[in-house]
Amino acid sequence: MTPQEFFKNDLFAINAGVELLEVRRGYARAQMKITKEHLNAGGRTQGGALFTLADLALAASSNSCGKLSFSLSANITFLRASAEGDTLTAIAVEKYIGRTTGYYEVDIMNQENQLIASFRSSVFRMDRQVPFTLE
Repeated sequence: MTPQEFFKNDLFAINAGVELLEVRRGYARAQMKITKEHLNAGGRTQGGALFTLADLALAASSNSCGKLSFSLSANITFLRASAEGDTLTAIAVEKYIGRTTGYYEVDIMNQENQLIASFRSSVFRMDRQVPFTLE
């Protein structure tokens, strides 16, 4: 099983339109095309949509070490607006890996490579293998 197949089980992210593009050890890249369903009342991308995009990239990156991992805490800072028609890419990078915890930074960029949001999260690694392998 590939990481992309495994994370198709993340139905919330999949139904929100998040696509997992790439997974390497300690790294993941996911993308979302912003549609009218992603917009808030002000016509900008709703914060929860951005969080969901970053969260799937985090999940793929943190689970890439082979141990099932879950977020302990997460913080997102919204820096620039995005709107319908934008294509956003989240890039998650492992910054620290310990025996049972890890720390990750996820940047969300638009199609013009402008920083839209910055997401930071710590994770807990269970003593359980993930059911996928990296190529």
